[in-house]
Amino acid sequence: MKYPRTLQNLIECFQKLPGVGEKTAERMALSILKLDQEVVDVFALSLKDVKTKIKRCSICNNYSEDDVCEICKDSSRDQEMLCVVEDPKSIIMFEKMGTYNGKYHVINGLISPLDGINPEDIHIPQLLERIQKEGIKEVILAVKPSVEGETTSLYISKMLKSSDVLVSKIAHGVPLGADIDYVDSLTLELALENRKKISNDD
Repeated sequence: MKYPRTLQNLIECFQKLPGVGEKTAERMALSILKLDQEVVDVFALSLKDVKTKIKRCSICNNYSEDDVCEICKDSSRDQEMLCVVEDPKSIIMFEKMGTYNGKYHVINGLISPLDGINPEDIHIPQLLERIQKEGIKEVILAVKPSVEGETTSLYISKMLKSSDVLVSKIAHGVPLGADIDYVDSLTLELALENRKKISNDD
């Protein structure tokens, strides 16, 4: 026996989410039936808004409802320090710590020649241009400690080798191969505080 078509459609929609199997999708869909109409209306509107209103910041490539995100608009932040991350989710992790007060740049991926991903395929050219344009003094590389992450970090540090920019990377407490999204806040804070310089030395 199958669910009514409307309910089956909802179940199939939930299954499109990462990590959601058929049983979980069923529970989620059936739970929707128990919610008040007002809550469902807000839920439906939020799903629509997240696709129509969320864009990428024209400066740092973070998620934003405006052309420029709130972090880039904040003049109280350290304007000479830039933390380079792989995706917008990593920014949320650092912001939850509440100890980093610089700016960010999302490169939107990592260099991976085996997958055909080169520096020009992600936001590295924009990063290098921004560093020069904004007079950045320190760049903190906070990408995944994997082969791709190391390749990306080394490439960026090489591109900045002839500049006066200090390039460091988070290292202490973050295990090789770990996903930044799953590193706890204390470990991430220690990694940020104990970042290591990786450029400008022969």
